[in-house]
Amino acid sequence: MSLLSSVKPATAIAQALGFLDPATGAVVPPIHPSTTYERGTDNRLLSGRLYSRADNPNYDGVEALLTHLEGGAASAVFSSGMAAATAVFQALHPGDHVLVPGVIYWALRNWLVGWAADWGLQIQTVDMTDLDRVRAAIRPGQTRLVWCETPANPTLVVSDIAALADIAHQAGARLAVDSTFATPLLTQPLALGADLVMHSATKYLNGHSDVIAGSLTTRVADDAWQRILRVRVQTGSVLGPFEAWLLLRGLRTLHVRVPAQCRSALAVATHFERHRTVLATLYPGLPSFGGHAIAARQMQGGFGGMLSLRVQGGSERALAVIGRLKLWKRATSLGGVESLVEHRASVEGPQSATPADLLRLSVGLEDTGDLIADLEQALN
Repeated sequence: MSLLSSVKPATAIAQALGFLDPATGAVVPPIHPSTTYERGTDNRLLSGRLYSRADNPNYDGVEALLTHLEGGAASAVFSSGMAAATAVFQALHPGDHVLVPGVIYWALRNWLVGWAADWGLQIQTVDMTDLDRVRAAIRPGQTRLVWCETPANPTLVVSDIAALADIAHQAGARLAVDSTFATPLLTQPLALGADLVMHSATKYLNGHSDVIAGSLTTRVADDAWQRILRVRVQTGSVLGPFEAWLLLRGLRTLHVRVPAQCRSALAVATHFERHRTVLATLYPGLPSFGGHAIAARQMQGGFGGMLSLRVQGGSERALAVIGRLKLWKRATSLGGVESLVEHRASVEGPQSATPADLLRLSVGLEDTGDLIADLEQALN
């Protein structure tokens, strides 16, 4: 089920590492809905598989491909991005100290300050772009995990993965990176020193807005990784076989979708960078963006399909702008073939730290000129 290691990522992705069904020769994997597997007359498992909560064959292909793309030792798929992210924290012990970014995916932030803190983890937020503050926040012997999200949702701030890995490792901690916005094509956190990389596979990995899924890939399949796998099995946060099959199908076009979305996003960002009704265009590919230098160093082949616009006139005008859009879909999520826009502050609620004038844009595969024209008419 593997190609030679010398092939380019596009080849590995398109061919799903050269999959062929050994039973039929099919180039598309079958779906395995069975929940259980028979034992032989000697009571030994015929295939080595016991129960689909841990052993479903549809996990194999997608996990193998993700491991290959990330350059890791092993991968695991989960029922959602939240399930994947929270498994990392659930594998820790009460009393462990954890550093997380001040700018972080809203649902994870709420879970951390709620369930995780109540359970006994010591959660501390810090600006991950300020390495001095990160060093000062580290508690040697107590800090077990540094969690980084880069580019971050929804302000696109960029953190230095290699520097954060060095700080974490000096203190005996592990670095986990949410690389959902970057995808394995643009950034490989494990090669930069991270210990774990997480994706909300719902987004770019699947790419078609029809699967909820998450993934983790580890640099080393050590005891800490085994604890995460036990969390997945024991909490039941597993992916269904059909969802795993859809995820692999979506992954097989990743190398075509993401570069096109990067090019279009850069064009949109460049067009509106100095627009008279836009206060700021937040996109790592713009030289004027604060994190551009770091992004240029650790993002190869593009700067992603996500950007945010801060529009003049605050929340009221931002909402009026998205109300006038005709092509951009007003919807949550990102990374699909259709372009989406969201006013994050109103979605996140009164405790949101997202600026009220910010519109988050997920650039899809439509004609770039059409997308720009639609934004122009809505902003004017």
